Amino acid sequence: MRILKSGLLYFVLVFAVGFILGPIRIFWIAPRVGASTAELLEAPVMLVVSVFVARWIIRGFGVPPKLSPRLGMGCIALVLMLVAEFILVLWFRAVSIHQYLAERDPVSGAVYYTTLGVFALMPLGVARESDRSQAS
Repeated sequence: MRILKSGLLYFVLVFAVGFILGPIRIFWIAPRVGASTAELLEAPVMLVVSVFVARWIIRGFGVPPKLSPRLGMGCIALVLMLVAEFILVLWFRAVSIHQYLAERDPVSGAVYYTTLGVFALMPLGVARESDRSQAS
């Protein structure tokens, strides 16, 4: 149950930051630099957010320093992130998932999907640092 709660909270907090940054990117940054560049500028911010949120949840919930709980946390959050994104895409943009994927810029799209993979694996990456600092 701890892993499920950790994954859910990880998703909610990172998604909330992305939900706040999305309109900023779309309405203020993209008109100035282009949609693809705006997405590329947002990616490192979201990765930093993922680092801090994953670290905070691992410490706060005491997620065990083992592969399966940490990977479980990340995978739960990733599945929820994809479901939320596709629901929002279908609702806000009124396009199909196929259209959405076909319309993505190849570079910013590849960076986005890579950041989703890193987001899922982040609990493993921050685990090492977090576990070392707790051991000392």
